[in-house]
Parts: sequence; structure tokens; C-alpha cells
Amino acid sequence: MDISKIKGVAFDIDGTLYRTWKLNVRMSFYFLGHCFFFLKYGLVRNIMHRTEALEDFVEVQANHMAKKLKTSPEDAKAQLDKIVYKGLEKYFDKIKPCKGSVEFIRDLKANGYKIALLSDFPPEQKGDIWGVKELCDFMIGSEEAGALKPHPVPFAKLAEGLELSPEQILYIGNSHKYDVVGAKNAGMKSAWLIAPQQGWFGKKSKIADITFWHYKQLSDLFFKDNKKE
Repeated sequence: MDISKIKGVAFDIDGTLYRTWKLNVRMSFYFLGHCFFFLKYGLVRNIMHRTEALEDFVEVQANHMAKKLKTSPEDAKAQLDKIVYKGLEKYFDKIKPCKGSVEFIRDLKANGYKIALLSDFPPEQKGDIWGVKELCDFMIGSEEAGALKPHPVPFAKLAEGLELSPEQILYIGNSHKYDVVGAKNAGMKSAWLIAPQQGWFGKKSKIADITFWHYKQLSDLFFKDNKKE
């Protein structure tokens, strides 16, 4: 991949700026207390991942949840807000970001790259996102865009928000199915974050431009021999 053609770098948040297992450990008892709800929510999210872009994403998702929970759409929407959106906020307070991730973003910003966040959950759910929020040129949740990844609409809105063409953007994510495939289908470059043990055994994506397991690898790629003027 020719780094000189990249003008903007965008990041998924969950599982990308922090490791998913850290959240899972912190919210294990919370999940057990709401296990029935989260099981149904997982089924609904699978449906929403396959759904075309919607102007009323929130309402459609609530309708699906209402059917799964056998309740009204209004009640389902209230439960989603209470259990998922507001209910999970506190679990991000003490989660530490991936080593080197915030430093990498700061270096990108200092070297003139545009920075963005695109997540399947509202970015504001994570507060200041370890100081990354203030560095962003654009930030959006795919729900706000009307469709979850890997649908092309959120990625198109990302490119529009950064005022860059898709091929000038590197999108970084931990989900091959949603982040890598979605970014590539939208015409962007992609970087796939994997677990360290996977990297040690040589795991590599056939379609991602970069497969990495530590942010120092990205930092070296961008800045070791490619200082941006």
C-alpha cells in the first residue's frame, strides 16, 4: 500500500481502540443480569446488519426488538436506551485503550492526516474516547448513517464528512466481516487489527491492505520512513 496516497485515517472504536475482552470482563455480571435481552438484541443486530439503509433506523430496530421481546415498540426502544446505550456507558470509564493507539492518532494528527471515527454504536457513548474525540475531523455512528457496517452508506458518509475520496482513506477495524469487507467494498484501504497470538502464528487477511496486532506496527509503517511534510 502506498502510504503517500493516504490523506485520512478512520477508526472503528469497539474492539479496535480497546480490546473487546476488557469490556466483556467488566460487564460479565451485567450481561448475566440481562442475558435474555442481550441474546434477543444479538439476533436483532444480525438482522440490522443485513438491512438496507433506513431513515428511521432507531424505530425499525425497536420494532424488531419488540417482536423478540413480545412487547410494544415504545417499551423496546426504552429498554434499548436503558440497557444498551446508557446502561453500558459506565463500563468504558476505566477501560484502557490499546497500547500505542492514542499516541498513533496524535502522531497522525500532528503530521497533517485527517482523523475520523465510524462505529456501529454511538461514539459519544464512550465519553471523550481517551482524548481522541477532540482530535477528530469527523465522527459518526453507523446507526445515525442509517445502516450498520458493512453497508456502504456509513463509509460513504465517512468519506463525505472528511471531504476525501474513498481511496484516500485508510479504515482500521477489528472485524473482518464488517470493517475490512465494508471498507474495501466502499473503495477504501483497510487495516485489520487481530489478536497478538494470531499475529505470532502468521494470520493474515487476503483482502485487507494491512494486518497488524500492535499499533507500533502501524506507526512504523506511517512514520519510520514516510514522514509527512
